[in-house]
This record gives sequence, C-alpha cells and structure tokens, in this order.
Amino acid sequence: MKAKEPEKQELPTALERLVELLRSGQVRSLAGLAAELGTAPALVEAMLEDLVRRGYLREVPGACCAGGCRGCALLGTCAVGRSGRAWTWRDPAGPTRA
Repeated sequence: MKAKEPEKQELPTALERLVELLRSGQVRSLAGLAAELGTAPALVEAMLEDLVRRGYLREVPGACCAGGCRGCALLGTCAVGRSGRAWTWRDPAGPTRA
C-alpha cells in the first residue's frame, strides 16, 4: 500500500504577500518591503506600479519635500526616504467618482 502524500499547501505569491503588507496599514519603505519579501527593490517597485494600474494603489503626488531630506524634520523616521514616492491603498470596488 502506497503512503498518502501530504497535501501541498498553497504559498502566497510575492504579489499577494505585498498586498497583505500594504493592507496592514503600516508605513514601509521600498527597501523594507523588499527585505520582507526577500526580493529586489526594483521588483517591489514593479509590483507597486502593477497595483496602481489595477486600481488598488494610488501614488501620492508630492509625498516628499522638494528640498530633499537633509532639512526635513522627519529625517530618520520617514519611510519614503530617498525614493521620494509614496502610495496609499484604495479599494478598487469602492464608489467611483462621476
């Protein structure tokens, strides 16, 4: 009699894991997201852009000061960092604006 093979557990894809991290509401840097996902920041940025195209994220315009980080009061605590980009989660199934 052959032993029963254990059921394969579906592991979340990197994109699904990224969505979980973003929906948690914590502020994270691009480098921090990449570290948590075990991937390159460039791949995380591509996934973020995909989520923008799909309507799950919205890029926040002017998220960083035009003068740079050197004189910023949030220096050392800001998760936007040198990328100067930030996104906010949105529900694509939510109400649409006319």
